[in-house]
Amino acid sequence: MIVILEPSIQKNNYHNLMAYLDNLPNISHRIHEEKGTQQTLTEIYLIGDTASIPKENIETIPGVERVVRVSQPYRILGRHAPDDNRSSSFEYNGVTFSQDNLHVFAGLCAVDTPEHVELMMKALQDNGQVCTRMGAYKPRTSPYSFQGHGKSCLNYVFELAGKYGIKVIAMEITHEIHIQEINEALAQTGHPTGVMLQIGTRNTQNFELLKSVGKQQQFPTLLKRGFGITLEESLNAAEYLASEGNHKVVFALRGMKTHLGDPHRNLVDFTHVPVVKRLTRMPVCIDPSHSVGNRARSPDGLLEVQHATAQGVIAGANMILVDFHPHPEKALVDGPQALLLEELPAFLQDVQIAREAYEKRVSLAAH
Repeated sequence: MIVILEPSIQKNNYHNLMAYLDNLPNISHRIHEEKGTQQTLTEIYLIGDTASIPKENIETIPGVERVVRVSQPYRILGRHAPDDNRSSSFEYNGVTFSQDNLHVFAGLCAVDTPEHVELMMKALQDNGQVCTRMGAYKPRTSPYSFQGHGKSCLNYVFELAGKYGIKVIAMEITHEIHIQEINEALAQTGHPTGVMLQIGTRNTQNFELLKSVGKQQQFPTLLKRGFGITLEESLNAAEYLASEGNHKVVFALRGMKTHLGDPHRNLVDFTHVPVVKRLTRMPVCIDPSHSVGNRARSPDGLLEVQHATAQGVIAGANMILVDFHPHPEKALVDGPQALLLEELPAFLQDVQIAREAYEKRVSLAAH
């Protein structure tokens, strides 16, 4: 059960409600505040056997806007009624993430040299972009493959991001100590940029990592769908993050591991974009690079990764994670799937065309 309070209510104005809730037998509660630019939304999550609690009794208490019974497993991040239009949008370092907008995170799958990072950052600035992806910690299938430069590259990555106006960097972590290393590097460089912690597909069910990332609320989180588990299992992984206190979660679709996706690297699953938006309030990201896994060009002149991107965007995706590299032949990870910097303007224009088509579809459906 979720108790939704009146917008911008002060804590001392709902003490009667808290007194009532404290006296409910075998019921615990958690308070969550979502601070927006104009108002603060407060929700109280009741945990336990709430079926016998009359919601009408709570709705009559001063300060309560409404009460929602939870039937779905995603208690915090889910939608719990057909008319549940609550937003879980959030702002981080001047960038707003929601189910109503779109951001492109083009960048290096793995950081290799300062020179390549700078070329990437400059290309982004030249094309009006303020977000990127940069891999410092790389979990690999083989123990002999490049594992990323780790904390040794963080300072120059953050400094260059600040130089070129990059506000948010999506960066995968594989251990809770990486949160501390990122925090320290940001402090050492004067906080020139922000970081969105990324939990990769191999760690979607690393529950201890999920709990550690969920307990910190400084950084938002990008959670990738597990490549070999169901959508429901992956959404429950996102709920782990929220249950620990971090509600600033973006859910990423990155393709499913199966031979049925051949010749692509993974089976593209972007038809699940509207499904995730229907079941939850999370912004939805797509990763066409790891879905397609190559830079093959179709007979119509478009790259297959562009077609996959358009599939996700025209279905309402809110974020795109895509690999670019100044010299893919020199990339230490996933070079064959990285797009060229000179292809960035056309890629962004193609994304805009797909986004405008989606907005027209939404407008048509509203009439």
